[in-house]
Amino acid sequence: MTEVDHAHQQDARSQTDPAGLRSAVHSHLTALGFSKNCNGYYLDGSVSKQRIRDLHSAHREEILAKNKTFIETYGPELVKHFATGRQVDPDRIDPELVEVKSETSESRLFRLACLLWSVPVSQGFGRRLRFLVRDRQNGCLIGLFALGDPVFNLSARDTWVGWDHTGRGKRLVHVMDAYVVGALPPYSMLIGGKLVAAMMGSDEVRAAYERKYLGRRAVISGKVNRARLVLLTTTSALGRSSIYNRLVVPDGPRFVRIGATKGFGHFHLSGEIFASLRAYLEEIGHPYASGHRFGMGPNWKIRVARTALERIGIDGNAVLKHGIEREVYAIPLATNWRKVLLGEHRNVRSCTLPLPEITQFCLSRWVIPRAARDKRYKSFARCRIMECLENGGPGSAW
Repeated sequence: MTEVDHAHQQDARSQTDPAGLRSAVHSHLTALGFSKNCNGYYLDGSVSKQRIRDLHSAHREEILAKNKTFIETYGPELVKHFATGRQVDPDRIDPELVEVKSETSESRLFRLACLLWSVPVSQGFGRRLRFLVRDRQNGCLIGLFALGDPVFNLSARDTWVGWDHTGRGKRLVHVMDAYVVGALPPYSMLIGGKLVAAMMGSDEVRAAYERKYLGRRAVISGKVNRARLVLLTTTSALGRSSIYNRLVVPDGPRFVRIGATKGFGHFHLSGEIFASLRAYLEEIGHPYASGHRFGMGPNWKIRVARTALERIGIDGNAVLKHGIEREVYAIPLATNWRKVLLGEHRNVRSCTLPLPEITQFCLSRWVIPRAARDKRYKSFARCRIMECLENGGPGSAW
């Protein structure tokens, strides 16, 4: 049992008792390292990448516990898809893109790999494209990425594009968000994350989007999707991004830092404390308690947390404002992306590149030089993957 869970159990006299729930919320947040003043809760001192990992650790342990049976059942076989350091010859790395279909061995591998992230990965919502990146030289996993519907409210993006509320509502369909991006060891030790991220700006990804969504009728709205994909967005997981920073492929994808999030969300209210807040709303008959069905949008947890907190006498925004900002990056996929998003152009002038051109540049620019300077990747042992999943260790500390 973690310190956070212990504090929660000590203070929560009843899931539906407002006084007990207020006490539980306070104990939960202080156990995570938050302090309280008249304006709400805040984090003392600097917020390092390791501190962000630590703040997410309870949530990560919860997810690993929920996936325990999956890990035990499929892990020993799936882990064979990860390379050892001895299997990687940097000069022979040959990336290929594998689109992930539901209920396949690739989807199980994608799920397992996501469990290695030190900051838990969301499942995405709405439109969704998932990809594995494999190395043809050994058949092993280099990394993965996934694209999903973007959040409706993202001020850094909307200001950069020049959107008002109406324009965003009409043309957000031209945008998708990369909600998980990264390389797996030993490739992550060779700056493989930049290689994987750059692949999102390829002709192959654009074609996959058009095959799956262009001309298809949406489930919720019933409208036919006629929107070409012209922009991707993504956010850093741990403050300043080492993957996206200065990531530019000549005549191809470029990652543009456009601002930062406002440090607002619900990750620090995960686990039992969120379950208690939801149970409280269920007890008083509030509709948000069961509002997580398909079509309810991505902000259901925020609505639950804010509503429950305010019903028990706590300023919801003061708790949800955790203060951990994430960098926001945009990846234009068309030379006239802004004019398309502002409704000034209908025809799209794509600027994606063939996958081989992107991978050749990234390998020569980052991966091969890193391999020449730092040989530690050679000592990576595959058994460390299962150790991380079974023991709940940090997925970033290889």
